Amino acid sequence: MTIHIGAKPGEIAETVLLPGDPYRAKWAAETFLKDIKLVNEVRGMLGFTGTWNGHPVTIHGSGMGMPSLSIYVNELIRDFGAKTLIRIGSCGGMQTKVNIRDVILAMTASSLSTPSRGIFKELNFAPCADWSLLRAAAEAAETKGISCHVGGIYSSDVFYDERPDLNEQMIRHGILGVEMEAAELYNLAARYGVRALAVLTVSDHLITHEALPSADRERSFGDMVEIALHAAFS
Repeated sequence: MTIHIGAKPGEIAETVLLPGDPYRAKWAAETFLKDIKLVNEVRGMLGFTGTWNGHPVTIHGSGMGMPSLSIYVNELIRDFGAKTLIRIGSCGGMQTKVNIRDVILAMTASSLSTPSRGIFKELNFAPCADWSLLRAAAEAAETKGISCHVGGIYSSDVFYDERPDLNEQMIRHGILGVEMEAAELYNLAARYGVRALAVLTVSDHLITHEALPSADRERSFGDMVEIALHAAFS
C-alpha cells in the first residue's frame, strides 16, 4: 500500500496497462481480463488485476497529464514491482495520413516540459519506447489488420492549447499525434530500467477537425487494448 495506491503486496501484476480514465480501466478489465479483482480505488483512481491468456495483468488509471501519471508510475514501479507499463489512451491526429480510429505506436515523445525536467536541467533528454514492445505491438496490429502508424508523438502540458505556431511545427516535423502523458512514462521507464510503450487511438484530428462519436469509442479503443496485451506477452 502506498499513499495513492491501496493495493496489498502481490495484488499488482508485473504487467500494467495505463488508461488515463479510471472508468476506462474498469471497462478494459471487464472486457479483456478474467477473474478480475478491484485492487485500488484511492481518490477514485480504479485499478484491477486479473489474467489474460493465463498471464497476470493489472489495468490501472493514471489520471490526466504527466504529473498525475508520474505519481502512479513511480509507485507502481518502486513499490509494486511493475516491469512492463503500457499506456492505452486517446490522442489527436496531426498528419493527414492518420485517420480517426487509427492506432499510433509512439516511438518517441516530444514535450515542452515534463515532471523530470528538474532532473535533466539543461539536457534535452529524448525519451523513447522499449523496442521489444514497439516491435511486438506493430506485428500484432499488422496480424489483426488494424490501421497503425509508428513514429513520434507530442506530449502536451495543456489540453486547451493556444499555440497554433507550435502545432504547425509539430506537423511540419512529422509528429503523428498529440496526447498528455507518454513522455513522462518513457522518462520513468528509462530511469528505472523497465519497459514502456504508448498505444494510442486517434479520437479526434487537429487538421480535419473530425472527432470519434462517443458511441464508437469503446469498439475502437478495444483495438489498442488487444495490441497492448499481445505486445506485453510476445
